[in-house]
Amino acid sequence: MPTSALIESDRKYLIHPVASLRAHEARGVTILESGRGAWLTDIDGHELLDAFSGLWCVNTGYGHESIVRVATEQMRRLPYATGYFHFGSEPAIKLAEQVIDKAPKSLRHIYFTLGGSDAVDAAVRYITNYYNATGRPQKKQFIALERGYHGSSSVGAGLTALPVFHHNFDLPLPHQHHIPSPYAYRSEVGDDPRALIAQSVAALREKVAALGPERVAAFFCEPIQGSGGVIVPPQGWLKAMRETCRELGILFVADEVITGFGRTGPLFACEGEGVEPDLMTVAKGLTAGYAPMGAVLMSDEVYAGIADGAGTSSAVGHGQTYSAHPVSAAIGLEVMRLYHEGGLLANGAAQAPRFEAGLRDLLAHPLVGDARSRGLLGALELVADKATKRRFDPALNLNERIASTAYRNGLIFRAFNDNILGFAPALCYTSEEFDVLFERLKKTLDTVLDAPDVRAALA
Repeated sequence: MPTSALIESDRKYLIHPVASLRAHEARGVTILESGRGAWLTDIDGHELLDAFSGLWCVNTGYGHESIVRVATEQMRRLPYATGYFHFGSEPAIKLAEQVIDKAPKSLRHIYFTLGGSDAVDAAVRYITNYYNATGRPQKKQFIALERGYHGSSSVGAGLTALPVFHHNFDLPLPHQHHIPSPYAYRSEVGDDPRALIAQSVAALREKVAALGPERVAAFFCEPIQGSGGVIVPPQGWLKAMRETCRELGILFVADEVITGFGRTGPLFACEGEGVEPDLMTVAKGLTAGYAPMGAVLMSDEVYAGIADGAGTSSAVGHGQTYSAHPVSAAIGLEVMRLYHEGGLLANGAAQAPRFEAGLRDLLAHPLVGDARSRGLLGALELVADKATKRRFDPALNLNERIASTAYRNGLIFRAFNDNILGFAPALCYTSEEFDVLFERLKKTLDTVLDAPDVRAALA
């Protein structure tokens, strides 16, 4: 099918996620054709260095033949097996055991989903069931962070605190609440770690007190906020929030959809502070994007409350046709092998200092106000005035101009609407590929800086 026909067909029929539908009709689709390692090639043969791992997910890099092989073998052997009616499959059982074995020790059970959004949705449903089953039906209030992202399901998008996910969707719901992010660059307490942690703890306590601790069910948070602009809290923040939840008698849910599977260094970001959540959601790196799959992990206490509440005669009424899909599970097993035996976790940890240094070096650029990262998850925040941290006028469409310039320079990353540039390079990156990333990134920033209206906007 000719490229022009594909573009026209896409324009007429395919709805793209989180896009201006009319703008997409006018612009047309960018068609990616192949990938190998950290590199992508579009349908016109233009080679691109992917600095965002697809959508924070292709942690292994593209084109691993071993992943293709196990998926093919599983499809030949058993392409589908339901998890309903007490059925199961060997890959799903093995993957469940492996993930639980590597997860924080508080988490002893796992339910597989199709991705991150429905993992969050499943977590909310299970939490609701748990409190009802244990005689506390009044605990229905949920708290999350401003700038947080917890998917785009009908419930999760309300826990998400980004305006685009609320507009015209009647969200957030009345029982969904938010407290400020630990956003050091724009916090009134500055980058003092102790003050920032104390501020978050106080905000959570105040919100719970205002709602009534007997009415609050859970606190959801990402260890590092991804789509909210890669907000990296100080070390100790996650543990302090977990301990505060325990003291207040509310469940602590770690959303590791983005941070899980080596993105921040260890397999899970919770490991970095010895945090043991009551529930944890994962996806993305679980299969490295090679097939849809997510999961919600839960503690013995939550599991027992749900199980005992239903007893042996009643089903727990939550499920999905493709839960624990055998092909996705087989892929997940091979991806886990690549992380550990294949050396990807070790390589990601080894390359993290190079990534951090490259971001920090760009603080000298006239457009860059802040650089932040942990492991292979990072961001640059662009400002019009470094002294006051004044943002650029949205009318400049700076993020779109940066993204299109980067694409012409053979580089893909995330340019958010508030001119934060997000990066999530694959764990397979080499030092030479980081050299290319930062060379092309600087070239992109220099090109945009040369535009007269951008220069005029600087202080």
